[in-house]
Amino acid sequence: MTGIDEDPRVAELRTAVALLRRRLAALPADFPDRAIAEDELAVLAAMAAGGVPEIPRLRASLLLIAGAIGSMSALARGLAEVRAAVDLFGEPPRR
Repeated sequence: MTGIDEDPRVAELRTAVALLRRRLAALPADFPDRAIAEDELAVLAAMAAGGVPEIPRLRASLLLIAGAIGSMSALARGLAEVRAAVDLFGEPPRR
């Protein structure tokens, strides 16, 4: 459910995650880190459902998903959409 006052970044993240989850579920190929990608996408979905997510955790999940998916060209567009949605939350703080 989306509210009128919902942060548009959260809505974009929710949409991108849902699309990548569907693309991953439709992929017939099995690969070693598929469960990691599925688990981290579930984490992102839960964060998006809970309101404004924690940015460091968003980025950590994105890295785990990217590493798990690797170079699977069938998922490249969906991964790029999730990354773009995560980037809407801004750059991580410099240390």
